[in-house]
Amino acid sequence: MKSKTKIYLGDSKDVLQDFEDNSVDLIFTSPPYADSRKTTYGGIHPNKYVEWFLPISVQLLRVLKPTGTFVLNIKEKVVDGERHTYVIDLIHEMRKQGWFWTEEFIWHKKNSYPGKWPNRFRDSWERLLQFNKSKQFNMYQEEVMVPVGDWAKSRLKNLSQTDKTRDNTKNGSGFGKNVSNWLDRAYVYPTNVLHLATECNNKEHSAAFPDELPEWFIKLFTKEGDVVLDPFMGSGTTVNVANKMGRVGLGIEIVKEYYKLAENQLSQNIFAAEPKVKYGKTNTGRRKKLH
Repeated sequence: MKSKTKIYLGDSKDVLQDFEDNSVDLIFTSPPYADSRKTTYGGIHPNKYVEWFLPISVQLLRVLKPTGTFVLNIKEKVVDGERHTYVIDLIHEMRKQGWFWTEEFIWHKKNSYPGKWPNRFRDSWERLLQFNKSKQFNMYQEEVMVPVGDWAKSRLKNLSQTDKTRDNTKNGSGFGKNVSNWLDRAYVYPTNVLHLATECNNKEHSAAFPDELPEWFIKLFTKEGDVVLDPFMGSGTTVNVANKMGRVGLGIEIVKEYYKLAENQLSQNIFAAEPKVKYGKTNTGRRKKLH
């Protein structure tokens, strides 16, 4: 029987121990940032963030398929007037665990409101770090292609015939390309910068991201029927989007209020499973295979 979307109430590092090895196709998540959401998640000091996250990331490494992908939405924090290095430190330590840091995407927040500090301006972007278990993984690039628009007309109209067809630069640098390959195409591959507005005035969760964010990565790294996991589910955006797209959504959330929100938002055909693992308790058994 085909597995269905499920959500679990509990601590990820405990709940994940019941998941089977190599059973998830995509992990897409945004954990609490350092010193953020203190009233709900307690906040993690930047100096302690890596220590807090590594027991979770080692479980994620175990449950992810060899062909799967982990996308981590995270950003730095300013401490005593300078950027803290906890994100970079985390990348270093995860690589020691066995992760490949394959790519970095940028989420440009189109509707970021103006602001400034004495020595900096307001951030309007966040990192989306791509990790894999190996250098070979599933990726469906054609699913996220974008219309070429008027690029070919405006960018190429003044190029000579030689410029349109040459493969090598005149100075021999090796950075030349055959521009003619793009002249008659309706769609092209996107860049690694996503331009999406934030989820404004969300009264249910303080840090909900727009549906389009997980949707884009679900298209890129999974196909219908694949398993998508969010170990920091929040109000359930990733799980809900995955389910709508015909994937098997799995979510874990430690805050009961948010778990209930996610449960209510999921469609009626989703089974919201009560966990065998409660807060802080460890169950060393394994669940049956997810799919």
